[in-house]
Amino acid sequence: MEKSSLDDLVRQQLALAQAASSGRSAHTVYGGHGQVLRHTLLALAAGNSLDEHDNPGEATVQVLRGRVRLISEDIVCDGRPGELLIVPQARHSLEALENSAVLLTVAKSGDAYPAPDDRRS
Repeated sequence: MEKSSLDDLVRQQLALAQAASSGRSAHTVYGGHGQVLRHTLLALAAGNSLDEHDNPGEATVQVLRGRVRLISEDIVCDGRPGELLIVPQARHSLEALENSAVLLTVAKSGDAYPAPDDRRS
């Protein structure tokens, strides 16, 4: 069993995001490329964003600090700490309205992985 302090990760990742030329930083809290479920802590300095991209599966964004804006097509949804945003199954972007940290949870769709018999060792 493992335990992580999201508060500590938020502080660390926000500092990294503010120092980065891209204005963002990310840390995988749980999961990875070979797993269906992934939790990633994303930090964005105010005014920075994740450009429009596709959704690799079901996803949510839990706002831990700051304020963010999730945009998909003509739908705009602002989020504040404690709010959970459901990411639409469409191209979308995420903007930081102020220094922000979110926990992105993604469960990749079944076709993103080969069936157990098809996996190569």
